Amino acid sequence: MNLKNQFEQLCSLFTEDQKLINSLWKEIETRYSEKGRHYHNLLHLENMFKELEAVRNTISDFTALSFSVFYHDIIYDATSKANEEKSAAKAEKRLAELHMHQDIISIISAQILATKSHQSSDDEDTNYLLDADLSVLGKDFKTYSEYTQNIRKEYSIYPDFLYKPGRKKVLKHFLELESIFKTEYFKKRYEVQAKENIAAELQLL
Repeated sequence: MNLKNQFEQLCSLFTEDQKLINSLWKEIETRYSEKGRHYHNLLHLENMFKELEAVRNTISDFTALSFSVFYHDIIYDATSKANEEKSAAKAEKRLAELHMHQDIISIISAQILATKSHQSSDDEDTNYLLDADLSVLGKDFKTYSEYTQNIRKEYSIYPDFLYKPGRKKVLKHFLELESIFKTEYFKKRYEVQAKENIAAELQLL
Protein backbone atom coordinates (compact mmCIF):
# COMPACT_ATOMS: atom_id res chain seq x y z
CA MET A 1 0.00 0.00 0.00
CA ASN A 2 1.37 3.41 -0.88
CA LEU A 3 1.93 6.17 1.67
CA LYS A 4 -1.05 8.24 0.57
CA ASN A 5 -3.50 5.34 0.92
CA GLN A 6 -1.97 4.38 4.23
CA PHE A 7 -2.33 7.93 5.56
CA GLU A 8 -5.92 8.21 4.31
CA GLN A 9 -6.83 4.94 6.02
CA LEU A 10 -5.30 6.14 9.28
CA CYS A 11 -7.22 9.43 9.15
CA SER A 12 -10.48 7.69 8.26
CA LEU A 13 -10.43 6.08 11.73
CA PHE A 14 -11.00 9.58 13.15
CA THR A 15 -12.93 11.56 10.54
CA GLU A 16 -15.09 11.18 7.44
CA ASP A 17 -14.10 14.63 6.20
CA GLN A 18 -12.38 13.73 2.93
CA LYS A 19 -11.43 17.33 2.25
CA LEU A 20 -9.58 17.56 5.55
CA ILE A 21 -7.80 14.23 4.95
CA ASN A 22 -6.72 15.41 1.49
CA SER A 23 -5.34 18.69 2.81
CA LEU A 24 -3.42 16.91 5.60
CA TRP A 25 -1.89 14.49 3.09
CA LYS A 26 -1.04 17.32 0.69
CA GLU A 27 0.86 19.08 3.47
CA ILE A 28 2.86 15.94 4.30
CA GLU A 29 3.63 15.28 0.64
CA THR A 30 4.69 18.89 0.04
CA ARG A 31 6.87 19.12 3.15
CA TYR A 32 8.69 15.85 2.58
CA SER A 33 9.27 16.76 -1.08
CA GLU A 34 10.93 20.11 -0.35
CA LYS A 35 13.91 20.93 -2.55
CA GLY A 36 16.65 20.47 0.05
CA ARG A 37 15.50 17.05 1.23
CA HIS A 38 17.81 14.37 -0.10
CA TYR A 39 17.32 11.90 2.74
CA HIS A 40 14.52 13.12 5.03
CA ASN A 41 11.90 12.62 2.31
CA LEU A 42 8.99 10.32 1.46
CA LEU A 43 11.36 7.45 0.71
CA HIS A 44 12.63 7.66 4.30
CA LEU A 45 9.01 7.24 5.50
CA GLU A 46 8.49 4.29 3.15
CA ASN A 47 11.62 2.60 4.46
CA MET A 48 10.55 3.12 8.06
CA PHE A 49 7.17 1.53 7.41
CA LYS A 50 8.87 -1.40 5.68
CA GLU A 51 11.02 -1.94 8.76
CA LEU A 52 8.07 -1.63 11.14
CA GLU A 53 5.88 -4.03 9.15
CA ALA A 54 8.15 -6.89 10.30
CA VAL A 55 7.43 -6.14 13.98
CA ARG A 56 3.87 -4.92 13.60
CA ASN A 57 2.48 -7.63 15.89
CA THR A 58 4.72 -6.56 18.76
CA ILE A 59 3.71 -2.89 18.57
CA SER A 60 0.91 -2.05 20.98
CA ASP A 61 -0.54 0.97 19.14
CA PHE A 62 0.37 0.80 15.47
CA THR A 63 -2.03 3.62 14.60
CA ALA A 64 -0.34 6.12 16.93
CA LEU A 65 3.10 4.95 15.83
CA SER A 66 2.14 5.38 12.16
CA PHE A 67 1.14 8.98 12.76
CA SER A 68 4.48 9.49 14.53
CA VAL A 69 6.29 8.23 11.44
CA PHE A 70 4.33 10.54 9.14
CA TYR A 71 4.93 13.63 11.27
CA HIS A 72 8.37 13.03 12.85
CA ASP A 73 10.29 14.98 10.17
CA ILE A 74 7.50 17.15 8.77
CA ILE A 75 9.54 20.22 9.72
CA TYR A 76 13.12 19.76 8.59
CA ASP A 77 15.62 22.57 8.27
CA ALA A 78 19.32 21.71 8.34
CA THR A 79 20.09 25.01 10.08
CA SER A 80 17.58 24.50 12.91
CA LYS A 81 18.13 22.80 16.26
CA ALA A 82 14.39 22.60 16.95
CA ASN A 83 13.06 20.44 14.11
CA GLU A 84 11.66 17.77 16.42
CA GLU A 85 9.89 20.31 18.65
CA LYS A 86 8.41 22.04 15.61
CA SER A 87 7.37 18.73 14.06
CA ALA A 88 5.72 17.62 17.31
CA ALA A 89 3.86 20.93 17.56
CA LYS A 90 2.70 20.60 13.94
CA ALA A 91 1.49 17.05 14.62
CA GLU A 92 -0.43 18.18 17.72
CA LYS A 93 -2.16 20.90 15.72
CA ARG A 94 -3.09 18.66 12.79
CA LEU A 95 -4.20 15.68 14.86
CA ALA A 96 -6.45 17.94 16.92
CA GLU A 97 -8.17 18.83 13.64
CA LEU A 98 -8.96 15.11 13.28
CA HIS A 99 -10.60 15.28 16.74
CA MET A 100 -8.19 12.65 17.95
CA HIS A 101 -8.24 12.07 21.71
CA GLN A 102 -5.73 14.25 23.54
CA ASP A 103 -4.14 11.20 25.21
CA ILE A 104 -3.19 9.72 21.83
CA ILE A 105 -1.94 13.10 20.56
CA SER A 106 0.30 13.37 23.64
CA ILE A 107 1.76 9.90 22.97
CA ILE A 108 2.51 10.79 19.34
CA SER A 109 4.05 14.12 20.32
CA ALA A 110 6.30 12.42 22.88
CA GLN A 111 7.37 9.82 20.31
CA ILE A 112 8.34 12.53 17.82
CA LEU A 113 10.32 14.41 20.49
CA ALA A 114 12.17 11.18 21.34
CA THR A 115 13.73 11.19 17.85
CA LYS A 116 15.85 14.16 18.95
CA SER A 117 18.20 12.39 21.37
CA HIS A 118 17.48 8.73 20.54
CA GLN A 119 17.65 7.67 24.17
CA SER A 120 16.09 4.38 25.22
CA SER A 121 12.44 4.83 26.26
CA ASP A 122 10.20 3.12 28.82
CA ASP A 123 7.65 2.97 26.04
CA GLU A 124 8.54 0.05 23.74
CA ASP A 125 6.59 1.50 20.80
CA THR A 126 8.82 4.57 20.98
CA ASN A 127 11.88 2.32 20.85
CA TYR A 128 10.57 0.71 17.67
CA LEU A 129 10.10 4.17 16.13
CA LEU A 130 13.67 5.17 17.04
CA ASP A 131 15.08 1.93 15.66
CA ALA A 132 13.20 2.19 12.38
CA ASP A 133 14.39 5.80 12.08
CA LEU A 134 18.03 4.70 12.40
CA SER A 135 17.77 1.39 10.52
CA VAL A 136 19.74 2.81 7.57
CA LEU A 137 22.84 2.85 9.81
CA GLY A 138 22.87 -0.95 9.79
CA LYS A 139 22.43 -1.53 6.06
CA ASP A 140 25.14 -2.74 3.69
CA PHE A 141 27.95 -0.23 3.25
CA LYS A 142 26.83 0.82 -0.26
CA THR A 143 23.37 1.81 1.06
CA TYR A 144 24.98 3.45 4.08
CA SER A 145 27.32 5.46 1.82
CA GLU A 146 24.38 6.71 -0.26
CA TYR A 147 22.70 7.80 2.97
CA THR A 148 25.80 9.72 4.11
CA GLN A 149 26.04 11.44 0.72
CA ASN A 150 22.39 12.49 0.93
CA ILE A 151 22.86 13.84 4.45
CA ARG A 152 25.88 15.80 3.21
CA LYS A 153 23.71 17.30 0.44
CA GLU A 154 21.11 18.33 3.03
CA TYR A 155 23.85 20.19 4.87
CA SER A 156 25.42 21.60 1.70
CA ILE A 157 25.19 25.17 3.03
CA TYR A 158 27.96 24.23 5.47
CA PRO A 159 31.57 23.98 4.21
CA ASP A 160 33.56 20.85 5.14
CA PHE A 161 35.44 22.56 7.96
CA LEU A 162 32.09 23.09 9.73
CA TYR A 163 30.28 19.97 8.54
CA LYS A 164 32.93 17.37 9.36
CA PRO A 165 33.36 18.17 13.09
CA GLY A 166 29.55 18.27 13.46
CA ARG A 167 29.13 14.96 11.68
CA LYS A 168 31.90 13.37 13.77
CA LYS A 169 30.14 14.49 16.93
CA VAL A 170 26.87 12.86 15.82
CA LEU A 171 28.61 9.61 14.90
CA LYS A 172 30.57 9.47 18.15
CA HIS A 173 27.32 10.06 20.03
CA PHE A 174 25.87 6.95 18.38
CA LEU A 175 28.92 4.88 19.26
CA GLU A 176 28.78 6.07 22.88
CA LEU A 177 25.21 4.87 23.31
CA GLU A 178 24.94 1.62 25.24
CA SER A 179 23.50 0.30 22.01
CA ILE A 180 22.37 2.17 18.92
CA PHE A 181 19.23 0.05 18.64
CA LYS A 182 16.86 -0.30 21.57
CA THR A 183 14.76 -3.34 20.66
CA GLU A 184 15.98 -6.92 20.47
CA TYR A 185 14.74 -7.33 16.91
CA PHE A 186 16.64 -4.33 15.50
CA LYS A 187 19.68 -4.92 17.69
CA LYS A 188 20.09 -8.45 16.31
CA ARG A 189 19.47 -7.29 12.80
CA TYR A 190 21.58 -4.12 12.55
CA GLU A 191 23.75 -3.31 15.58
CA VAL A 192 27.02 -4.95 14.47
CA GLN A 193 26.87 -3.61 10.91
CA ALA A 194 25.87 -0.12 12.12
CA LYS A 195 28.95 0.13 14.35
CA GLU A 196 31.18 -1.03 11.50
CA ASN A 197 29.61 1.50 9.09
CA ILE A 198 29.97 4.39 11.54
CA ALA A 199 33.59 3.47 12.31
CA ALA A 200 34.30 3.35 8.56
CA GLU A 201 32.70 6.77 8.01
CA LEU A 202 34.69 8.27 10.87
CA GLN A 203 37.87 7.04 9.14
CA LEU A 204 36.81 8.82 5.95
CA LEU A 205 36.09 12.12 7.72
